[in-house]
Amino acid sequence: MKILSVQSSVAYGHVGNSAAVFPLQRLGHDVWPVLTVHFSNHTGYGAWRGPLLAPDDVREVIAGIEDRGVLGEADAVLSGYQGDPAVGGVILDTVARVKALNPDAVYCCDPVMGDVGRGMFVRPGIPEFMRDTVLPAADVLTPNHFELDFLAGRTTRTLEEVLEAVDAVRARGPRDVLVTSVLHDGVADGSLDVVAVSDAGAWAVTTPLLPISPNGCGDVTAALYLAHLTATGSAEVALARTTSSVFAILEATIAAGTREIQLVAAQEAIASPPETFVPRRLR
Repeated sequence: MKILSVQSSVAYGHVGNSAAVFPLQRLGHDVWPVLTVHFSNHTGYGAWRGPLLAPDDVREVIAGIEDRGVLGEADAVLSGYQGDPAVGGVILDTVARVKALNPDAVYCCDPVMGDVGRGMFVRPGIPEFMRDTVLPAADVLTPNHFELDFLAGRTTRTLEEVLEAVDAVRARGPRDVLVTSVLHDGVADGSLDVVAVSDAGAWAVTTPLLPISPNGCGDVTAALYLAHLTATGSAEVALARTTSSVFAILEATIAAGTREIQLVAAQEAIASPPETFVPRRLR
């Protein structure tokens, strides 16, 4: 599979394309990374250096790919954090061009906006842009629980309510939705659910709540889910493989005693996902 991934990049650590590209390549996919920023490190450190690329610069890079006559070879477009609605507009224009050239191509959007305990951490206007403009264009959507509630315009606490919110989101565009970090009755009780919903049904995996929350896990999750979903056509299988690989990455990160996710150390669990979790059917 050939994947056009339009995301941020860091020299040190793993977020954005620096988190998504290696796992996708380890699974045997060809990735075309287009950078929206090129920072020294992720912003979680509180200080960083490097440029934020202008929307026109991002557009120029993609136009150069199109000049090679290969844009229609892309099987998927992947996007994550969108720091500026203008960059989001470039991404949506790109999705439209790719799909015009290859109607079978899919767009996977990780709608990065905020999280429980932190609230919204993106610029004003981005959440509404995600909800009103980006969501209807996506084929695959990978929000966390907090982001799902915003996109669906409701507060969910039970799995039944989460599924109702997913249904509301799917009615507006994306056929496949993966919801991460689903709290049980709104409380972190030592475990989290990850929920996958497609036309074929809905499944959940319950994972232990590990004592770390490193940057970049959502970026890896979106990339792996897109890869496994596209390769197998099964949300159930993609859920099992993705959660098992990400859990192994987190375990390796804890063992290393670092705040940066250990993609290289856990690469075998990425290439050959262990059978750690078995999804249970919700409907």
